[in-house]
Amino acid sequence: MSEQNETICAISTPAGVGGIAVVRISGPQAISIADSIWQGKRLADAATHSVHYGTILDKHGNVVDDCVATVFRAPKSFTGEDVVELSVHGSVYVQKTTVTLLNDAGARLAERGEFTRRAFANGKMDLAQAEGVADLIASRSRAAHDIAIRQMKGGFSQRLAAMHDNLLQLASLLELELDFSEEDVEFASRSKLYGQAVALRDEIVRLAASFDNGNAIKEGIPVAIIGPTNVGKSSLLNALVGDDRAIVSDIHGTTRDLIEDTIAIGDFSFRFIDTAGIRDTSDTIERLGIDRSLQAISRATILLQVIDASAPQSMQLETNLTDNQHLIAVINKTDMASPEIAKTLIGNAETIVEVSAKTLDGIDNLRATLIDIAQSLLGNTGDIIVTNARHRQALLNALPPIERVIDGLKTNLSGDFIAQDLREVLHHLGTITGTVTTSDILTTIFSRFCIGK
Repeated sequence: MSEQNETICAISTPAGVGGIAVVRISGPQAISIADSIWQGKRLADAATHSVHYGTILDKHGNVVDDCVATVFRAPKSFTGEDVVELSVHGSVYVQKTTVTLLNDAGARLAERGEFTRRAFANGKMDLAQAEGVADLIASRSRAAHDIAIRQMKGGFSQRLAAMHDNLLQLASLLELELDFSEEDVEFASRSKLYGQAVALRDEIVRLAASFDNGNAIKEGIPVAIIGPTNVGKSSLLNALVGDDRAIVSDIHGTTRDLIEDTIAIGDFSFRFIDTAGIRDTSDTIERLGIDRSLQAISRATILLQVIDASAPQSMQLETNLTDNQHLIAVINKTDMASPEIAKTLIGNAETIVEVSAKTLDGIDNLRATLIDIAQSLLGNTGDIIVTNARHRQALLNALPPIERVIDGLKTNLSGDFIAQDLREVLHHLGTITGTVTTSDILTTIFSRFCIGK
């Protein structure tokens, strides 16, 4: 990443043709460079957060486009620098020509994530908030959007800041004891410090454990449709997504590989996986599909166990559930037979839903059940949910040293050893917000952003 004394520019709207495209310029020369291709009110005289109508001219004085320029003066801008945003018509030619004119005037093309990286470098946001920006752009459901907004606005950072302050207080009290060890002064009881350390450990554990649910909401909650062959799994997938996504046939073993589709239901995005029917088979290709189905089942958050109401004795309920998995028994083909016999054979399902994938009866009830389970993944309204794998790893890295702190306080270990472990916890938590970071970490994070962000 180049020095921040350079002025950068890029198209900040998606590639392609649209009504409007935004070309963003940021840096010490942003306003003067914009003025060099601009005809209208002189932007150098414009107040911050003001909007102006004018024209973009090429080097020969020819009109490229009518344009609206928005001026943001440092430090009251996204990047903390002088910023000009040129709203031009969405013509690909106009966009490219505008960027070329800015390049010729002295603004280089921005690198991936460079605008957000400058915002981080200038103290406009911390690293966790910057990653929240990326998550917000990528959000595909209201639930994912709400989590990203909370992170971008500093909700997670505030929780970490409170933990940071508590850890510093613990370390300070222990180090004060060392300074006054000869006077036999105790600034806080070991039992009180022990209780604080345990509370911090429990909070780290809770945040790390929230990643599975948070990542599922962010990427689309994985829902595996499982069961024996010919019970209507593919028909159920088609009914849920509203399309003939999967081939439906009376022939056993028609679905030989995973079929996936992602749709939004309510505030959540669900990633449905139609699995191959699990049965004993000598067909090599079908066997591969079954193996992939078993892998999908192990990774799914929700399992839809499809049961044929007309032949309930053939069902094979999944019993080896993990703590984070939810099982819904879906009794299908209720247009052909009563579901009562099937109900008596169901074991460990949380919920039973009766449907007919053919007539669509009960499909709305199934969707409502999926929403209820998805809502439970969010926990309490005020809970912070971790959705970033880097954050989860930092939290896991902080667990061994905080456990050593707890053990040290419990066994009355010397305060200097405990303080050292506390500093290690602070280090790992600091990597989340960027108070502790390296150039490699920053490059990796911001390289995932688009050019204009």
